[in-house]
Amino acid sequence: MGDIQTRNNVKVSGQGEQTILLAHGFGCDQSMWHYIVPELAKQYRIVLFDYVGAGNSEILAYESEKYSTAHGYKQDILDIIDELELKDIHFVGHSVSSMIGMLAAIERPESFNKFVMVGPSPCYINEPGYVGGFEKSDISELLTMMEMNFTGWASYLAPIVTDPEKSPQHTKDLENSFASVDPQIAREFAEMTFLSDHRESLALMTIPTLILQCSEDSIVPLEVGEYLHEHLSGSLLKVMNVKGHYPQISEPLKTRELIETFLRHKC
Repeated sequence: MGDIQTRNNVKVSGQGEQTILLAHGFGCDQSMWHYIVPELAKQYRIVLFDYVGAGNSEILAYESEKYSTAHGYKQDILDIIDELELKDIHFVGHSVSSMIGMLAAIERPESFNKFVMVGPSPCYINEPGYVGGFEKSDISELLTMMEMNFTGWASYLAPIVTDPEKSPQHTKDLENSFASVDPQIAREFAEMTFLSDHRESLALMTIPTLILQCSEDSIVPLEVGEYLHEHLSGSLLKVMNVKGHYPQISEPLKTRELIETFLRHKC
């Protein structure tokens, strides 16, 4: 399998005995955390990584079959935990990484202390009695657009999931991040993300969890955050007055403060 740290471009920094493992979301890499890491690193040991196929990971390690489900990415997280001999960690996952990390915590609860989900969703597709935010046809159109015009897809999606009026540079940076991913890997990651359904796993999660929900998130409606809070035992829901799906970029100070407050609080 090769060296895990090289495979996943693992970076370790910071002070302190407690470790925070930060996991990026779809179309991104570990650089998406760079606004909140410097302050966190003053109190915590920080572990950053790129999923295989993202950022500066080893793209040759990518296997379509392995990474066709969240369990393949979950194994990346468990591999990193084993490689670095991490214990009692705080996990912070953005978007789909919230569910990937949750699967790791269900399998290995003894390795986790607290859990933070930023913009999470257990299921993106609307069903009777459940608001996910998308119809199945919406997802099919998105995947088709990725196949037909990948660059156009990146420039289409970036302004939808950010706040271009407030910060056009953040939108441009995200568009560049989307466009830099291998098109086939990005499409397969999108399919894994948007067609998965992790609702049945929520009852198995035992780690105290903070849910950070943006008030105007075009990917994850408010109803999803409320659903997660209702179905995750011992969870805390904080709705941030933020437009977009990336509060760690658009409102890094508030995001970091909410994370730190939760991590300091004794459950």
